[in-house]
Amino acid sequence: MSGMITKPRNPPRGFTGWHMVAVMSLFFGTIISVNVVLAWNASRSWSGLVVQNAYIASQQFNGKIAEARHFAESGIVGRFSATAGELRYVLARDGKPLSAADRVLAVLRRPVEEHEDLEMELAREADGVFLASLQLNPGQWIADLKVIAGEATIYRQAVRFAVAGEGK
Repeated sequence: MSGMITKPRNPPRGFTGWHMVAVMSLFFGTIISVNVVLAWNASRSWSGLVVQNAYIASQQFNGKIAEARHFAESGIVGRFSATAGELRYVLARDGKPLSAADRVLAVLRRPVEEHEDLEMELAREADGVFLASLQLNPGQWIADLKVIAGEATIYRQAVRFAVAGEGK
């Protein structure tokens, strides 16, 4: 064995500066990528606007609570439904159709967007039954319904509903 020359083994390479650069790049690259995706999704969805003026909304809050209590005590019950191409609102008091209602005004809006908001009056079909022919885009909607007798608002109801189909 004296004639055999052995090659010295290369010492194992440890954690080098290039390894650290790769680890840091992967770490911060992941964080930055996730932040970019989340920021892009946030900018394309909800605007964050709940009310136009928070101060005025806070001043009106107690009045809206008192109005809601008054409407709840009136005994009026409203059932709203949205089907393909039709909105239907049925009003009753003590199980009988509400004949006192003259008009129903509806504001239809998306929960988080403003560009599809609609204001309309539902046509009276019979005592306590109001209809509108309208094809809504699929997805979530809120209907703010105001029932009027003469010049007075006698009932108000907000209903969240979904229109079937491929939503936005």
